[in-house]
Amino acid sequence: MNIIRKHAGSVALALSILLASGAPHTSLAAGSHGDDHGHSRKAEVNIGMQGDPARVSRTIQIIMFDNYYEPKSLSLKEGETVRFVVTNKGEFVHEFNIATAEMHVSHQGEMMEMMDRGILEMDRIRHDLMGHGTGSMSHDHANSALLEPGQTAEIVWTFDTHAKLEFACNVPGHYDSGMTGKIKLSH
Repeated sequence: MNIIRKHAGSVALALSILLASGAPHTSLAAGSHGDDHGHSRKAEVNIGMQGDPARVSRTIQIIMFDNYYEPKSLSLKEGETVRFVVTNKGEFVHEFNIATAEMHVSHQGEMMEMMDRGILEMDRIRHDLMGHGTGSMSHDHANSALLEPGQTAEIVWTFDTHAKLEFACNVPGHYDSGMTGKIKLSH
């Protein structure tokens, strides 16, 4: 209740975005969240791979605010290994996830399941609930960081692909409200 009183306007805005987005409210089969968020078994699309920190060519700061990123897009070279330092400066939980648009859509159902199970709340992640019960869930993938307000994480990623990539937040309602950014890969 204190969270709702403290952030009443922000919570109301977030809930209205979620409801207006038409985000799916169905749960996936237990255990489905174990898929790597980018290495889809169905599509077998190569989005790159976890990078070797010794091969990092540059570091890029990513700041997550409520429903947008700074910077809004990235220009990278195919084969480049980048260290992303991702910081959540918003009031809500946000995600930085590197994948294709289709993979983000698939991942959104998994994020809704985390919310349905009480693992993902508006402004915190219940890590104590991950891994309990049938179909335990986690969110530790090399191409993704899920952060509470004020948290920072690093991702090292090698872009050895020709895939059409973007970065996005798949917390329910955030992608549909525009929390995405384009990744332009050049030779």
